[in-house]
Amino acid sequence: MKIDPNAPPLLRTDLPGVTPFKRGKVRDVYDLGDRLLVVATDRLSAFDVVLPTGIPGKGIVLTQMSLFWFERLGHIVPHHVITANVDEYDPELQPHRAQLEGRSMIVRKTEVLPVECVVRGYLAGSGWKDYQATGAVCGIPLPSGLKQSGRLERPIFTPATKAETGHDENISFETMETSVGATHAAEARRISLEIYTQAREHAEARGIILADTKFEFGTRDGSLMWVDEALTPDSSRFWPGDDYEPGRSQPSFDKQYVRDYLETLDWNKQPPGPELPPDVVARTVGKYMEAFERLRGEAG
Repeated sequence: MKIDPNAPPLLRTDLPGVTPFKRGKVRDVYDLGDRLLVVATDRLSAFDVVLPTGIPGKGIVLTQMSLFWFERLGHIVPHHVITANVDEYDPELQPHRAQLEGRSMIVRKTEVLPVECVVRGYLAGSGWKDYQATGAVCGIPLPSGLKQSGRLERPIFTPATKAETGHDENISFETMETSVGATHAAEARRISLEIYTQAREHAEARGIILADTKFEFGTRDGSLMWVDEALTPDSSRFWPGDDYEPGRSQPSFDKQYVRDYLETLDWNKQPPGPELPPDVVARTVGKYMEAFERLRGEAG
């Protein structure tokens, strides 16, 4: 997979004759009857604001990384991907190949659970803030004396509500049970922890720490199915293992350069977002690509 950092980013798809389903922060989704066409654009959101500057090739990296993990870990739970080969797409999609190649997939429709299934293996982000304030993360008590970015003895499952705008909100497992039913909640927790554990082992063998991640599941014919994206830098916190040091925040393979740049601006983190300079865009492309290339490697 080659990404041209100088290519114009795809900020919005335009597929005349194909029925739109929804546009998210990053993905444009189209309705194909009993299936969906999911296209990952090069849009980037930071602080829950979609920025006017895209990251060239980002949607390709997200799609290819998801496909890698779906294939590698699909034995744990079925996933929703039917095909990502444009040659196999419906005839009405063929004229739009330039917008679809490498960054799209046709997937099964499901009834998506209204919960983000978050797994944390390290104490970072909102989990670290929660621990500092309460000694627990999302109501799960943890030992005293843990450090920022410290590895947890056992990964923990901390579900959250899904917000179309703004931040997701952490919820208790009991609240999740009320929302989706005890059976689906227990199964989603078991599957999430198993996927995370196997993915973390794979990443560690390649010098990358998978600190935390979030999954989405849907139901089809009463059974859970892994949907949306899979273990990408947009849905996960990846750290370089050779620079890991508990007790501080860690550099990461994601939007760190973007966030660091935005923090230097006099911006209130409300729309519209500011444009990004070329050097920030280029370094961000590089980080996404590095993560993918290392995780895809054959070590271990």
